Amino acid sequence: MPKPSPYAEQIQRVPVRDAVIDACETRTRYWEYGNPDAPLTLVFVHGFRGDHHGLEPVVANLADVRIIAPDLPGFGESSRFADRPHDVANYADWLTDFTRALGIEGSAVIVGHSFGSIIVSAAVAAGLSAPQVVLINPIAAPALAGPRGILTRLAVAYYRAGALLPAPLGFSLLRNPMIVRVMSETMAKTRDRRLRSWIHDQHDTYFSAFADRDVVLEAFKASVSNDVSECAEHIDTPVLLIASDRDDLTPIAAQQHLETLFADATLRVIPNVGHLIHYEAPADAARYIREFVERGDL
Repeated sequence: MPKPSPYAEQIQRVPVRDAVIDACETRTRYWEYGNPDAPLTLVFVHGFRGDHHGLEPVVANLADVRIIAPDLPGFGESSRFADRPHDVANYADWLTDFTRALGIEGSAVIVGHSFGSIIVSAAVAAGLSAPQVVLINPIAAPALAGPRGILTRLAVAYYRAGALLPAPLGFSLLRNPMIVRVMSETMAKTRDRRLRSWIHDQHDTYFSAFADRDVVLEAFKASVSNDVSECAEHIDTPVLLIASDRDDLTPIAAQQHLETLFADATLRVIPNVGHLIHYEAPADAARYIREFVERGDL
């Protein structure tokens, strides 16, 4: 059982329903939070190796809107792609098909965190219609060029080892709890012991909920081979970038440069937080999202 969330009281006040729908011929489970008749709908796209649980602290701070949060294909409770690789192009196609299947394309604000920011920007650049886009901890530049690029190179070596080992050993390595904990210790910046312990428990519980070795290897390759800057000039939709000043993957300078690549972008920076804004500063993220969508008169 996961540890009690520091945001439990807030999230328990938000109505939630789960359902399954086919998108790109893939069984996709999603969760719908809030009032289904609310005038504003947001679609939340989680990051690499996560699932919908990761963004629930942000959901808890947006109780008066409708939020739809799917598990990416191959992660959480969604099926893997049957006959296509788990790369950015296919995830972008899936996201577009998912919003169309629910009848919300063109009306829902699309929100992506980390790897989800790459998927969202690729989908919008390829034609997904959305009134506004929000990217939390966006991958603004190639991961290997980040302020902790050495960590990314170590991750590349780790996933390469997982690919080269015999399947059972490789799968076991990729789900190794000690390595998951090292990652969690590195990413978390908070000094709040309770919050830090809960973040580690979240990673212990959900970070290895992927379908199989191929899924996680393909998605990892996609996450380090692509970034939002590749799509920015093809996006005319208003974009909100929510970044942090201690992000191990993308320095502030890269986020500031990314802002200039969009036709209409606003950058908000949360201090003293790393790549886990959704865990460490969800109220700030929610406040910036609310201000942004209200500016758009949605």
